[in-house]
Amino acid sequence: MKHAGGKALDELSRLIEQIRRLPGLTERSPGSFYIRSIGLLHFHEDPAGMFADLKMANGAWERMRSTSAREQAALMRLVRKELRARGIM
Repeated sequence: MKHAGGKALDELSRLIEQIRRLPGLTERSPGSFYIRSIGLLHFHEDPAGMFADLKMANGAWERMRSTSAREQAALMRLVRKELRARGIM
């Protein structure tokens, strides 16, 4: 599964704009978000759809499908939860 390229990220533009507005995150490259020096979230494209890798507070990576609006809403809830767990929100 390869990292999402420009065209794939364009398909996620609404989601990425929401993520950009969250506190404490830096977008080091398009679609790759960090908390300080720690990678938190990035996207992959696959014939099966779009996927997000989110680094959980316990250090494990969670891969989530993020193609549909419902999947993207679930991802946003989880990102916010992780930011709260880290004391950022």
